[in-house]
Amino acid sequence: MKKVLLIEDDIVLRENTAELLELSGYHVETASNGRAGVEVAKKYMPNVIVCDIMMPELDGYGVLETLSKNEITKYIPFIFLSAKTERQDIRKGMDLGADDYITKPFNETELVSAIESRLAKVAILHDERLQKGTDENDSAQDEIRTLNDLKNFFDDNGKTFHYSKGDIIYEEGNNSNYIYLIRKGVVKNFKFDQDGKELTTNLYQEDELFGYTSFMQNIPYQESATAIQDTELVGVSKQELKDVLDNNHKITLELIQLLTDDLSGARDQLLDMAYSSVNKKTASTILKFAEKLNNKSGEAIRISRNDLASVAGIATETLIRTLSSFKKDGLIEIEARNIKILDLERLQQIN
Repeated sequence: MKKVLLIEDDIVLRENTAELLELSGYHVETASNGRAGVEVAKKYMPNVIVCDIMMPELDGYGVLETLSKNEITKYIPFIFLSAKTERQDIRKGMDLGADDYITKPFNETELVSAIESRLAKVAILHDERLQKGTDENDSAQDEIRTLNDLKNFFDDNGKTFHYSKGDIIYEEGNNSNYIYLIRKGVVKNFKFDQDGKELTTNLYQEDELFGYTSFMQNIPYQESATAIQDTELVGVSKQELKDVLDNNHKITLELIQLLTDDLSGARDQLLDMAYSSVNKKTASTILKFAEKLNNKSGEAIRISRNDLASVAGIATETLIRTLSSFKKDGLIEIEARNIKILDLERLQQIN
């Protein structure tokens, strides 16, 4: 049975939430303030921590910061639970390393889904490490032969960056100081045409590299990048990567293939934009976002109409009309900014 630590100073909310989680199959420990929560976390070693922000003794930010500095507790998934909904409050929590942020009032499904998502990610990463047979004692100087080896190098040696949804990561023309690996979230690359219309050039998801205008030369970024979800990146400077490539020639062919795949994907997207019907463009874009957001069949994806229209290469008004048509035909369901795929097979068959 998975263990959850709930840190909440409101006794009624604490007891009700603990009961909710226990009925969902979790073993729950509780703490009434931040300082007590830190001590319970060290002793109890939960699988996930759910923590309020505004508390006596030590607030939620302080709890996360304290646990993040402890080698034993720093990898425990951490979810903020708070009535604070201002953008700067959310960003502060995510910048400190929180895995998720749930605002009060919340429902049972929202909280349990967030916990399950965090636990699933931990399990997946653990399985991947076992499959790779990674030796924890290997030094960063071991030979880098594959793209996975290079990503491990990023994880072990790169600088961590946190961006909230909508934040600009870099702009076209900026010095391309870093190449990035996405640890969490989704990133959009885009350019503006001569009329000022935004054109999405690529989407990148977790465990993908981006920002490589050139691996060797100091060429400025040729497009802009923005986070379309709360995103965690790890960046390696271009000079550091150049040193790695100079000493590990076997990885070069995989990087060439990566660039080739990106060019091929960009070409296919341009062809789709030029020749596909509006319905096909819209359906294809919904499916692309579902894939990039690791969407499971039957679950909703949360994405702005502007981003969908930008990737599809159509006007936002046209996209909205097409989405309404899809909804009427029973292909999708729309609620606020969420789109739920109801008929995946028919969506894939649209011409």
